[in-house]
Amino acid sequence: MTIMSITLTGTIERRDIGTGAWALVTEEGVNYEILRGADKDLLKAGQKAKIKGQVREDIMTTAMIGPVLEVKSFEVISSD
Repeated sequence: MTIMSITLTGTIERRDIGTGAWALVTEEGVNYEILRGADKDLLKAGQKAKIKGQVREDIMTTAMIGPVLEVKSFEVISSD
């Protein structure tokens, strides 16, 4: 399995699916599901952030709203 590090910029959204899920919606409109356990300072709905991480193809989730993104680091660009 190849692990590829990526950097994405987008808006954090809360999704009310199952027990709830957090997503990063990129400027291109692509949804990534943020892997559970991410920093609470990142998980604020409406906040824009630049995230460095990796897409985990070995993990399935109940929300299944997009590829699972494991956050390694982030930078808040703006918050509401």
